[in-house]
Amino acid sequence: MANPFEDENAAYLVLVNDEGQHSLWPAFAEVPGGWSAALGPTDRTSCLDYVTEHWQDLRPRSLVVAMSESHN
Repeated sequence: MANPFEDENAAYLVLVNDEGQHSLWPAFAEVPGGWSAALGPTDRTSCLDYVTEHWQDLRPRSLVVAMSESHN
């Protein structure tokens, strides 16, 4: 079976969780709890471009907040 995350011809979603983390997700699969769709369904390249543009700080949101608070 081919990896559903690497199928150039499949439709995908971009998922985001409460920590601001992003995930490429096959459109046919159920969205897991704690995640919501931010984009899609659309092609894989559009999803990857979206992730590159919108998720530049890979740290979880809670870590960003904690680090900000420790510097005050």
